Amino acid sequence: MDNTFDVWKKVPVREQDPKVRATNFKEVCLGYNMEEAQLEATRCLECKIPFCVQGCPVSINIPGFIKHVKEGDIESAAKVIAESSALPAVCGRVCPQETQCEGKCIRGKRGEAVSVGKLERFVADWTREQGIVPATAGTPNGKKVAIIGAGPAGLTCAGDLAKLGYDVTIYEAFHQAGGVLVYGIPEFRLPKDTVVKHEIENVKKLGVKIETNVIIGRSITIDELLDDLGFDAVFVGSGAGLPKFMGIPGEIANGVYSANEYLTRNNLMKAFEEDADTPIKRHNKVVVVGGGNVAMDAARTALRLGAETHIVYRRGEEELPARVEEVHHAKEEGVIFDLLQNPVEILTDENDWVKGVKIIKMELGEPDSSGRRRPVEIPGSEYVIECDAVIMSLGTSPNPLITSTTKGLDTNSHGCIIVKEETGETTKQGVYAGGDAVTGAATVILAMGAGKTAAQGIHDYLQNK
Repeated sequence: MDNTFDVWKKVPVREQDPKVRATNFKEVCLGYNMEEAQLEATRCLECKIPFCVQGCPVSINIPGFIKHVKEGDIESAAKVIAESSALPAVCGRVCPQETQCEGKCIRGKRGEAVSVGKLERFVADWTREQGIVPATAGTPNGKKVAIIGAGPAGLTCAGDLAKLGYDVTIYEAFHQAGGVLVYGIPEFRLPKDTVVKHEIENVKKLGVKIETNVIIGRSITIDELLDDLGFDAVFVGSGAGLPKFMGIPGEIANGVYSANEYLTRNNLMKAFEEDADTPIKRHNKVVVVGGGNVAMDAARTALRLGAETHIVYRRGEEELPARVEEVHHAKEEGVIFDLLQNPVEILTDENDWVKGVKIIKMELGEPDSSGRRRPVEIPGSEYVIECDAVIMSLGTSPNPLITSTTKGLDTNSHGCIIVKEETGETTKQGVYAGGDAVTGAATVILAMGAGKTAAQGIHDYLQNK
């Protein structure tokens, strides 16, 4: 072992230089090679009570797969991961490991946690490069399940059911499968052709069929899937694609985007390309309102398209909901953070195009219901940031189309589908749901966990039916 190796610190991961990557859409993080992965794997203590597994929403046997990495048996490591996850290359890149598996790691009590995410990514990438498919379909059991939405919840549910022998069909509204993995997360964080498409192909190799351009509630309804097409159960994993806005003056002006629209047009429709069917205007100065991962994605995308980019967030840096890694990368690349500030009006020119944002400065007061200190306006502190585009990244809620066209499918006051947490069962018999359609906008891995829970719930229901 290298004498300079410090067991209390993670093996550093290679990344593109910030000045270079700020001008391209290539992946920022370059990942571990075999030597680096095996060295990092030696840091795992193989705890008898693995708290890391308890912190994983899909309960991957983390010490089990890391032990195989340490031994150089990467194929066996992949098979261990495949028992629990259909999307390891995705999770290894975008999961908030610092608050989940790595947040529970015993190593992290005295030093840095084991780099679980980077090791999972290494295993998944190695498996893809070697052409190995680590999971196999189960023996057909004669039962059919429909999945609504080909995002992380739907793909996970479909994969788990296929491994149990079910005939599974996914219905996807877009022309391409992947959900938020293809339309929401930029290429520089999650490559589409090499990573996302490959993992979707692995799900299809389990026998899962995917039909795109099918809008449930328009093309066909859930009731028709159950009553006319002979499906025994349905899982709703349609996500939360309805953007939220602030309701301030000027918000309907030209040059105001929701982060959802801005990222979808760039990531899925390649609107930044000169010959795009639906081109997007290249801006000189962009203000992104919000502080989550989606805000970071939008800001870093605008930066790569040549704009001076500002993040405006009404709380301080400690309260930023985005991953620390994403904030760090955004700062390295040149995104400007205007914290403890909030928009009160969007200013426009005579043609109704954005020309600036009126901002008021904030200070933190007493904690609110979320436990975070409430931002309070400072009277008389208004000023203007001149800009030619504003991107609102304030969260999303579920589209009501599915629930409004399905009898007996109840929702809460936020429009989210009501389910039994332990099974994913909705108020309509035979219909299950999970992911953002149930929780509102959340993380990829939580959606996967919900898909996994619902797959087991559907299996138990159909076995006992």
